[in-house]
Amino acid sequence: MEFENIVAGRKGRIQYIIINRESKLNALNKFTLCELHEALTAAYADESIGGIIITGAGTKAFVAGADITEFADFDAAGGTALARDGQATVFDFIANGSKPIIAAVNGFALGGGLELAMACHIRIAADNAKMGLPEVTLGLIPGYGGTQRLTQLVGRGKALEMIMTADMLTAADALQAGLVNQVVFQADLLPRAEELMEKILTRAPLALAAAIRSVNDAGKDGVNGFETEITEFGQCFGTHDFKEGVAAFLEKRKPEFKGR
Repeated sequence: MEFENIVAGRKGRIQYIIINRESKLNALNKFTLCELHEALTAAYADESIGGIIITGAGTKAFVAGADITEFADFDAAGGTALARDGQATVFDFIANGSKPIIAAVNGFALGGGLELAMACHIRIAADNAKMGLPEVTLGLIPGYGGTQRLTQLVGRGKALEMIMTADMLTAADALQAGLVNQVVFQADLLPRAEELMEKILTRAPLALAAAIRSVNDAGKDGVNGFETEITEFGQCFGTHDFKEGVAAFLEKRKPEFKGR
């Protein structure tokens, strides 16, 4: 599948999706979001793909925000539609996906770029990464889930501080705040992301998907996450992978999960 603004490539069972607008610091425009949706849809549907790593081209930026030039002529209705469509087709589409997704954050992750990273299930940052939500400097607020996911990750007080000051966090500060899972040297970023993903991909695919759904329901309004967990736990007992996992444990061998 050929794209203009992203590069999609395989490494074993790992699908790479690279935002490829390096001259624009990989800023997200509507066309790039459409391509992201297409690439994600294809990766979800391909049974040979176990997980996805999202990163940005070059070393300066993961994604340095949305393409502000597209905002100039929007009114309230247009802005609402932009946020709603983006949430559905990309950001929620990532967060609620059935396959593990790691953000490899290289350089700036600002605005929509940080929102993209936060939608992923795990974030690994290079030591040169800087992260923030600067929307209030434009008279806006985050519109792709930033107010919600940042609060879940770092807590209400820190989220409000970051959003209202528009200050950036260094990679070290982001790690301390719980915004990222790990910080590594720039040269080690993709190898570390691959290492972590390869470890995850030794686990049962259906159980991974069940874990994502259960964790996503934690604290969700109107949803009892404990009930989700109970249901997903029970469903696992009906899978071939559960039988294989138990058999492998009893036979003291590594399991060979099939995602069935």
